[in-house]
Amino acid sequence: MKQGFLVPVYRHGAAAGLLAEKLAAFGLPVIFVDDGNDPRTKALLEEVAGKIPEVILVRLKKNTGKGGAVIKGFEKASELGLTHVFQIDADGQHDAGRVAFFLDGSAKNPDKVICGLPEYDDTSPRSRVVGRKISNFWAGVVTLSDELADVLCGFRVYPVEAALRITRNPFMDKRMGFDAEIIVRLYWNRVFPVFYPVKVSYPDDGISNFRVVRDNLHISWMFTRLCIGMFLRLPQLLGLRIRRKKGKYEK
Repeated sequence: MKQGFLVPVYRHGAAAGLLAEKLAAFGLPVIFVDDGNDPRTKALLEEVAGKIPEVILVRLKKNTGKGGAVIKGFEKASELGLTHVFQIDADGQHDAGRVAFFLDGSAKNPDKVICGLPEYDDTSPRSRVVGRKISNFWAGVVTLSDELADVLCGFRVYPVEAALRITRNPFMDKRMGFDAEIIVRLYWNRVFPVFYPVKVSYPDDGISNFRVVRDNLHISWMFTRLCIGMFLRLPQLLGLRIRRKKGKYEK
C-alpha cells in the first residue's frame, strides 16, 4: 500500500494552503489539482507547492468541476504509483484531526472505500442537510441497499485503480454529482464502503462552489442515469442484496 492525499481546489487558495501544511506533516504526497482558478488563487497554489515539498500541483487550464478535478488527481496518483488516495475538500469544512484515523482505516480495509459520515454542527445550512438526505435516499434506491449512509461527503480514501476503472466512463458526472455517482458505481463493482464519523462545520466567511440550480439539475440527471443502470443490473443487484444480507461479503 502506498497512500497519498488528493485535494481539488477551486476558489479556496488560502484554505488549501492551511490544509497543505496539516497534510504535509504525514510525509505523504499531497496532490493539489488547480481546477482552472483565477490568477490570484493560482499564485497562492504555486507558492504552496514551492514551499512544501510534499505538494504536487496539477494545473488545469479550464474549470472542469469537482469531479473532473478529482479524476485528474486519480490519474496523477496512478502515475506516482499510489495505491490509495485520501480525497479531502479544500474548503476546510472537515475535521482534519480525523486524517490519521481514516488512513489507518484504509490500511486495515485496502479493498474498500473509506468514507466520512458527517456530524453537523449549528453552522450547517438546513438546505445542505435536507439535500444530503434526498441524495442518500436515491443512492439506496439504485443500490437496493441501506449501506450507503452518506454519498456526498468529500472526505474519503479511495483505492486508486478501482476508482479509475469507474472514472473512465465518459458519462460520469464531472461536477457536484461526482461524489454520489462514484460511491454508487463502486458499490455496483463490489467495492464496498466503510463509514467513520467526521465533524463538519460551515464558517460564516466560507466560499461555496455549489450552484443551486445548475448543480441540482446535474445531480437529478445523474440519479436518473443511475436508475436506468440499476434496472439493467437488477438481477445482479438482487443477488448481491441477498448475499450481503446472508453475510457472504464481509461488511
